Amino acid sequence: MAVMFPNTPPSALPPETAKVFRMLKRLLPDSDYAVWLRLASGSTPGPDFLVCHRSARYLLIKVSPATPQDARTALQGQLFGGGAAFGSVAQEALRQFWSMLSASAQALAPEQVPGVILFPNISNNDLRQALPPDIPATGRDDLSPERLPAWIESHLGAPLTVGQTMALRSIFSPEVVVPASMTIRGSPFRNTSAGLTDCLLSPVQEWALKVDLELSDEAGSVSRDMGVRQVSGVAGSGKSLLVVYRARLLRQYFPQKRILVLTFNRPLIRDLEARYWRLTNNDTGVEWQTFHQWCWRHRPSDERWNIISERKRASVIADVWRQHLADTSISERMLQEEIDWFKDRLLNTREEYLDAKRSGRGFGLNESMRNRMFDAITTYRRLMTARGLLDWGDVPRRIWRALVEGRLLVEPYDFILIDEAQFFAPIWFAIIKRILKPAGHLFLVADPTQGFLRRGQSWKEMGLEVRGHSVRLDRSYRTAPAILDFASRMYQMRLPDDDEAIIAQAAPQAHNEPPQVVVLDSEQDEMTRVVNEIRALRERGVALEHILVIHPDWQGVDRMLERLRREFGSAAVADPKKIPPGKHLRVCTMNAATGLESPIVFVMGVHRLYQAEQNPILSDEERAALIRDNTRRLYMALTRAGQRLAITCVGEPPPFFAQLNAVRQASPGRC
Repeated sequence: MAVMFPNTPPSALPPETAKVFRMLKRLLPDSDYAVWLRLASGSTPGPDFLVCHRSARYLLIKVSPATPQDARTALQGQLFGGGAAFGSVAQEALRQFWSMLSASAQALAPEQVPGVILFPNISNNDLRQALPPDIPATGRDDLSPERLPAWIESHLGAPLTVGQTMALRSIFSPEVVVPASMTIRGSPFRNTSAGLTDCLLSPVQEWALKVDLELSDEAGSVSRDMGVRQVSGVAGSGKSLLVVYRARLLRQYFPQKRILVLTFNRPLIRDLEARYWRLTNNDTGVEWQTFHQWCWRHRPSDERWNIISERKRASVIADVWRQHLADTSISERMLQEEIDWFKDRLLNTREEYLDAKRSGRGFGLNESMRNRMFDAITTYRRLMTARGLLDWGDVPRRIWRALVEGRLLVEPYDFILIDEAQFFAPIWFAIIKRILKPAGHLFLVADPTQGFLRRGQSWKEMGLEVRGHSVRLDRSYRTAPAILDFASRMYQMRLPDDDEAIIAQAAPQAHNEPPQVVVLDSEQDEMTRVVNEIRALRERGVALEHILVIHPDWQGVDRMLERLRREFGSAAVADPKKIPPGKHLRVCTMNAATGLESPIVFVMGVHRLYQAEQNPILSDEERAALIRDNTRRLYMALTRAGQRLAITCVGEPPPFFAQLNAVRQASPGRC
């Protein structure tokens, strides 16, 4: 079967077009052919299909709904004069498309991309009588399994170059064009971006974008189960971009449907929404929220939620730890993680907790320790209730209870799209399934090296079956090869036995400078050095919005924000958790940086990660888990960079940097 874009025909297609779709898919071999259905056909006249042979030869197909009666009527009109020539409307659609091709930068001529008109309802003999001789067309006789493949091959044009193919794809499928303003591949330096051009989604990205677009009122009436589609991929492979483009495509095809996009952090959802607005001229027909934002906005009107601060919560957990676990190897951090893990699942009783699988937790508990841990969790919950406080883990549980009890009525969504889905918890997915229509679609993108996936847990454990419904993206389009190679070698050096391969193939880029690692004597020197680097870059013409600063913790972020605002002004620097994307420099934590990108990235405070791993009070299990977490966080931070990456640390550099032969003192403005 031929590879189809999309893989199934939207049910709104005219029956003749759907028939041709199925025939092309069934009769053309996938080793030789890929076929595109034109999704923009409702806006401007044009062909319905673009057939591509592996030799880069193409054929345009326009499907006519004409019937034998239409042909007879046209023939009578020709005999007695008057009326438009039979097939002229379809032929005009091809002419208009050829006109756009000839006006493109590649100036493609009709003979390079030939076109034909298919009449599935009319025999070849009837066509010959009704159709003017100058119109290339065929009827249903050539659509038989025995004749169609040879007929298609005989009508293909001459092979096209890569540039000509891109021009053809961009005109036939404008929904896959990525504006230059939405990429970070070009140079961030002034006066060097004039030559930037738009790029296209890759065929693999496009297939993932268009897969399962068949939902409609008719389809929904016969489908009983929600559709799930999962896309995983390496850093920089365009996963987040697919969410934005998928939302736009669904909005265009189903303007009356309810569409919700969810992420786990605020900087990412702000960034996605800003990209969508840029693509759609500020369309407001899609909801963009973090999962907790959605929960907060839908909290029951009769409940007051008082969320405890992180500092106060740490104090409560410390008190509970001293009461229940101080004489064990369990640390306060491990207790907090276990509380969060417990609340992320639909667990309530001791029996449920003792029976629950703890795979991927990073530390084991025997039955006796499980009972002690449950006692500690119970005490924590009792203290929080007595003080009228909730933590963020309570928020989904409150929403779940209100949904189950019927106190919360939510108009269900037709489509829910989730970015960074690896950070979503089982109870989150349980809620999402409740607010999605029974025949709705769930579209997930995820990084397999993070979240529950990196702990060896499966989608099935989250209550989702994605086998046979997954796509993997293995090429990085964002990060320059030298930076990606550095990040990958760091990852493999630190986690040589990691089962999850993170090796990615980088797309070629004009800018391919290796990362710069700068070692300073103090954190004050580190801040001063980064500020000086940013000042030098700005003097060289770099706009502040092209710079992202990442720090391991929020205290470092706050100090850096204050220092940069003194230097460049309060409006020129922002925390993306609080301010939407704009003409400003961004500073955020590593956790908040997930999904973000920038041409130039500074990763600060790497020494803090390494020092935390050397803490003598850590058990072997804790240390191994922390090294895994920090390695993945650091890999994620390094691969936020498009063209230039600077890494700063204080004191003796971590040994893995020395082993990479990467430590150097960069000249100001050259990071």
